Amino acid sequence: MHEKRWRDYEMTVNGLPQHIRYNADTVEHLFLPLLRRLTQMQRRAGRWVIAFLAAPPATGKSTLLQFMEQLAQERGDLPRVQALGMDGFHYPNSYLASHTILRDGMEIPLKNIKGAPETFDVALLAEKLKAAKAGVTTFPVYDRRIHDVVPDALIADAPILLVEGNWLLLDEEPWRDLRALADYRIRIDAPSALLKDRLIARKVQGGLSEAEARAFYEASDAPNVLRFAAHVGAADEIWRMEEDGDFVRV
Repeated sequence: MHEKRWRDYEMTVNGLPQHIRYNADTVEHLFLPLLRRLTQMQRRAGRWVIAFLAAPPATGKSTLLQFMEQLAQERGDLPRVQALGMDGFHYPNSYLASHTILRDGMEIPLKNIKGAPETFDVALLAEKLKAAKAGVTTFPVYDRRIHDVVPDALIADAPILLVEGNWLLLDEEPWRDLRALADYRIRIDAPSALLKDRLIARKVQGGLSEAEARAFYEASDAPNVLRFAAHVGAADEIWRMEEDGDFVRV
C-alpha cells in the first residue's frame, strides 16, 4: 500500500491561526486539478465562475477552501480564487430568537436549531450569488467571536469564487433553485460514524464535557448529518472523506 505523504501548513481560518495537514498527493492530484478545471471554465466563459462545495458538518470545508485560495495565490499559473462561506447567511441571532418552526407538532425557537436549513436566509444568498455573477458585490460573514452575522463584511471580486456550506445542494425548496447559480458543484460524503466522532471531539475541545458534547450531537448535529445524507442532490464531482481526514474522488 502506498504510504501517504502528509504535509503541514500554517493558515488563518476564521481569523484564527490554524495548523493543518493534507496528503501531498491529494493536493497534487485532487485539489490542483479542480482549480485547473475551474480556471479553464473561467477563461472559456470570459466571466466570473462560481463553484459550490457542499459537505456535511465536520468535514473541514471552510479550511479546505481557504487552503485552495492560498494554493492558487502561491502559484503563477492560476487566477485569483476567493473562498466564501454560506454561514454568513444565517439569520441574525435576533431573528432566530424571535421566530419559531413547527416540528412534530411542537413549536421550536429557530435559535434551538441554528445551523439547520430553516435558519438561513436563502433569498439573500440567491440575491448575492446573482450579483456576484454580474460583477463585484459584498458578502456577509459569520463572526465566530460574536457568534452572529456581519453584513457586507467583505467584497467578492475574484475571477473564481468558491462557496462552501452544508445546504448548497439541498434538494428541498427553496434551496434546490440555488444549484442553477453555480457553474460547478462538488459534494463531499463521509461516514456518519466518522462525522459523529469528529463533531463530539470538536465540542469537547470547545469546553464541553463528553456527556454534554454527546447530548449536543444527538439534539443538533445528528439531524443535520442525516438530512445531508438523505436530501443533498447530485454534483459534478463527488469526494469522500476518509478516516484519516484525507479526501478521495469517487
